[in-house]
Amino acid sequence: MSPSVRLQEMIRVIRGARTQGEERGVIQRECAAIRAQFRQADNGTRSHNLAKLLYVHMLGYPAHFGQMECVRLIASPRYNEKRVGYLGAMMLLDEKQDASLLITNSIKNDLSHSSQYVQSLALCTLGCMGSAEMCRDLAPEIDRLLRASNSYIKKKAALCAVHIVRKVPELGELFTPASRSLLSEKNHGVLHGAVVLITELCERNPETLEQFRKAVPELVQIMKGLVMSGYSPEHNVAGISDPFLQVRILRLLRILGRNNETASDAVNDLLAQVATNTDSSKTAGSAVLYETVLTVMDIKSESGLRVLAVNILGRFLLNNDRNIRYISMTSLQKIVQTDHNAVQRHRGTIVDCLKDQDASVKRRALELSLALVSAVNIRSLMKELLLFLSSCPPELRAHTTSGIFNAAERYAPSQRWHIDTILHVLTTAGGDVRDETVPNLIQLITTATELHCYTVHKLYRALIADISVQSLVQVACWCIGEYGDLLLRGECEETEPVQVHEGGCCVVLPQEPANQVRDENYCNKLW
Repeated sequence: MSPSVRLQEMIRVIRGARTQGEERGVIQRECAAIRAQFRQADNGTRSHNLAKLLYVHMLGYPAHFGQMECVRLIASPRYNEKRVGYLGAMMLLDEKQDASLLITNSIKNDLSHSSQYVQSLALCTLGCMGSAEMCRDLAPEIDRLLRASNSYIKKKAALCAVHIVRKVPELGELFTPASRSLLSEKNHGVLHGAVVLITELCERNPETLEQFRKAVPELVQIMKGLVMSGYSPEHNVAGISDPFLQVRILRLLRILGRNNETASDAVNDLLAQVATNTDSSKTAGSAVLYETVLTVMDIKSESGLRVLAVNILGRFLLNNDRNIRYISMTSLQKIVQTDHNAVQRHRGTIVDCLKDQDASVKRRALELSLALVSAVNIRSLMKELLLFLSSCPPELRAHTTSGIFNAAERYAPSQRWHIDTILHVLTTAGGDVRDETVPNLIQLITTATELHCYTVHKLYRALIADISVQSLVQVACWCIGEYGDLLLRGECEETEPVQVHEGGCCVVLPQEPANQVRDENYCNKLW
């Protein structure tokens, strides 16, 4: 490969390599040629060679020797070279590199350049890899550009200011006045950048948060304009007017309305309007509605609005997109503790999600179903959970049994129902139960004096049917040892009695192979 090979030709040769070793050899030869040309005087190929080096860097090969070339190209007066130099700086430099400090002066000069595109390159680079020292030095320039008349520059400057605030939080006060004035802009790009910047300022400074609470009516008007506006080809996404800006405004309103009744009251009507006028048949509409639900639940909203938000999540459960169903159940799980009755209305849909093929959706449905168990629905919901236990994946079985035991212990309508439920779990998934299940069940049986006969007969039947479950054998052996006389007596009103005699009883120890036939002498010795 000749040193003057074009970038497209180098890519073609690299992609045509049949082995990794062949690819490595091609790249090593090309990098050697690029180094040699970097050492020569400027012959007009520096940007061309740096572009090739950036492709090599994207493939994961070392390209650090091109850092100084980035600095030289950024200082170039030609736009094409400056563009490649800034791109290389964003890819090859970071705040830990000493070379990054060398471009500070070039960025400062370019921020005052007559061309908006050169200013944009400097803003993007500073917003991508600017160190704390660079941010402190250039923050006044960014504040100046926030007040510029060019919307293209103001949009870039707002996003660059976000990076500066994240790097040096104390500089946030510098951008507060300018960011407040950006809310009066009509350009959606500027509005988006302004909302992101204000959100960052409010999250980092409580005093700034109080200042921007005065801007809630202005944000509400902007949001209403987006919701009620007609078709706009420039901002329309699947029938939704600029959903990206809507989501950002809703997030900011959530921060401003949190723990503040005045701001919450000003937002309630807007949230109801968004919830009722947004089409959820497309992903863009679902994103706006989901952000609306989060805002409703995080501020001091009205009870009717909270019910409406839960109903929106309930509709999400019927969506064919599994991702939407997953985030819906994740949100419902956070809500169920505070709005249990509202979530309870969607219990049937949630239980149906237990049959979903997606493992993540199934796990979320299980956690939410367990959270919905109460004294009122314990019988019906437990039937569904026990049915799910019989066919659930192995990785969910332990979690399911643990949840069933906890629910049964809290809401069991009777001791007999409690015992039956635990025995059913032992026979279905006995190998996945917790270690403390056996002593807990023994304690439960001990306290249920009137059920001793019923329990010993039921355990004996379960033991005869399957003796391979260790936890079941442990409980059964203890119960038969304690209440064996009730078993031998053969009288039980609660269940069909069985005739048991000393010579006909066959018990196999847990470590012995299951269902293995034993002779009568062995059984007699065991008894």
